[in-house]
Amino acid sequence: MSVVVGYLPHKGGRGSLDLGLQLAHALDEPMVVVTVVPRQWSTPSMARVDAEYADYAVQVGQEAERQARAYLTDTTVKVDISYRSVTGRSTASALVDAVGELGATVLVLGSSTDGQVGRVVVGSTADKLLHAAPVPLAISPREFRSTASDGVTKVTAAFSDSDSSAAVVGRVRTLTEQFGVRLRVASFGVRGATMYPPVSGITAEDSVLDSWADQAEAAQQALVADGVIGADTERVIATGATWSDTMASIPWEPGEVLALGSSSMGPLARVFLGSRATKLIRHAPVPVIVLPTGG
Repeated sequence: MSVVVGYLPHKGGRGSLDLGLQLAHALDEPMVVVTVVPRQWSTPSMARVDAEYADYAVQVGQEAERQARAYLTDTTVKVDISYRSVTGRSTASALVDAVGELGATVLVLGSSTDGQVGRVVVGSTADKLLHAAPVPLAISPREFRSTASDGVTKVTAAFSDSDSSAAVVGRVRTLTEQFGVRLRVASFGVRGATMYPPVSGITAEDSVLDSWADQAEAAQQALVADGVIGADTERVIATGATWSDTMASIPWEPGEVLALGSSSMGPLARVFLGSRATKLIRHAPVPVIVLPTGG
């Protein structure tokens, strides 16, 4: 098993490397830095264009590895790191193939360089993988930096009142046990908007936000009664006028990650997100791990 990091120097690469180190350290697994390089034309040309393009692709992979090695040289974290260049129809499909070949526990990506610093900015590759990844997908906030000296310190599980969401909390609890850290359960509500998630469970309009908070508290208590979480597990209700306000209404600590499950409407063993979950990800101030349906 390994932590696979999809790395491109000019596309949030350092953030993905830092988060990859943090997760690999926490899971006590090796980290594989994977760069997707341009694919050569399948039909050879009469000229040397195809050979030149192949040379260019090799250079892209070598330069990416050089930059990754240079950045990771300064880390004091004891993680076994290897490097690989792969090709594919697209970056997303190539990373999915690499995940299968390498037996990945989790796939790690960085945020796009376009967007607010400190927030998870979903680029085109991450967007595709948020609907297709066969393993948990972790995304670091833009310009994320971590020494990873303490690995992961806490995992917050996004929760709503539904059987599928309760099952996700159970899987996140298992993840925290693998990390050896504390679990926090959080329900997120936005005034004037549908609560997370929209498929089933807790939903409310603006006029009944307080009522929703009471229902959320009862749903969290049911997790304890059903043995999904322990009685000493931290539980919070987060509300606000906007997604940004909601996420900022609760404290987040260094080394913490937010975990959530994909929609039950998605394909089996694939990440699949609705629009509300996507908003939750985009406003997260900490790295996010999305668990695939049934995974």
